[in-house]
Amino acid sequence: MRRLNVSLAERSYPILIGEGLLSQTGLVLPMLQTKRVALVTNVKLADLYLETLANALEKVGVGITPIILPDGEAHKNWESLNLIYDAMLTHRCDRGTSVLALGGGVIGDLAGFAAATFQRGVPFIQIPTTLLSQVDSSVGGKTGINHPFGKNMIGAFWQPKLVLADTDTLKTLPDRELSAGLAEIIKYGLIRDLPFLEWLETNMDGLLAKDGELLAYAIERSCMNKAEVVAADEYETARDGGRALLNLGHTFGHAIETGLGYGVCLHGEAVAIGSVMAAELSQRLGWLSAAEVDRIRSLFKRANLPVEGPKLGAVRYLELMSHDKKVVAGRLRLVLLKSLGEAVTHADAPQNQVVAAIESCCRA
Repeated sequence: MRRLNVSLAERSYPILIGEGLLSQTGLVLPMLQTKRVALVTNVKLADLYLETLANALEKVGVGITPIILPDGEAHKNWESLNLIYDAMLTHRCDRGTSVLALGGGVIGDLAGFAAATFQRGVPFIQIPTTLLSQVDSSVGGKTGINHPFGKNMIGAFWQPKLVLADTDTLKTLPDRELSAGLAEIIKYGLIRDLPFLEWLETNMDGLLAKDGELLAYAIERSCMNKAEVVAADEYETARDGGRALLNLGHTFGHAIETGLGYGVCLHGEAVAIGSVMAAELSQRLGWLSAAEVDRIRSLFKRANLPVEGPKLGAVRYLELMSHDKKVVAGRLRLVLLKSLGEAVTHADAPQNQVVAAIESCCRA
């Protein structure tokens, strides 16, 4: 088992990565305030993993309220959030009840937001089951739901007590979702870890083949990068850089997800396209060479990810991007690349260059 720590003073917590962790109740029990949990998952994952986790907890005397939600990004909304509240209130959950999120990013964000707001905050544990959630959304305390105007626009910062990443869950992960997770892994190499980017170029075929050792290393290295960034800028308040740099490709990508309708394009797929758009804009600003942009595009392609966006039209892209959380005083701060392995936030890109970068990456 691999172990990392997110250092946030009294809110610090471990990230545990390894095989067969779902049934190891000794890892979860010390993190529970009382022996009572609300276990949030979705209909697909309930069939795969709910019994294993529930049985393990019940054997050590933990009472469980299972809450099973619809599957998919389209359900990351108020209706699903209220299903969690309704179940917790119906079963008289209290402030000592811990919320366990068993699932991918949608479940983690929903359950985390419920934990942050139920009775003004209850303990929360992340048990991510997708590659994307194991390397990104489960770490750092961002929780929330989508709004028709924009992705993740309503939410709260609420750190978990534990992140338990059982790599066995990746064995049942569809290839498309595996690739979506690789997009976020590639992101860490692009923004701050050039040696990791080079390692990914060497080992991409093995990752796609679900080599257990390679995946465990990629998860650990990604979580290490994110933990360092979050520890330095937990609430994304740094004026330059900081936690915002983790959003490479996300401003463009969120526009794609919202514009197409939530769930049509997977988050990682949108991040891949958005990262190529950011690279194109970085080249137009004189920071990257054409060869470096091609190198980025090639790596995403090797991960079986799209690199061309839908033709929503530049006006629609800009409209959707104007709702981004990185808009400050009417100015959109984009995460761009000064070089491979070095990202920056930039608010002064000429609009015509932004439009050109978008259009160069959209399907004809």
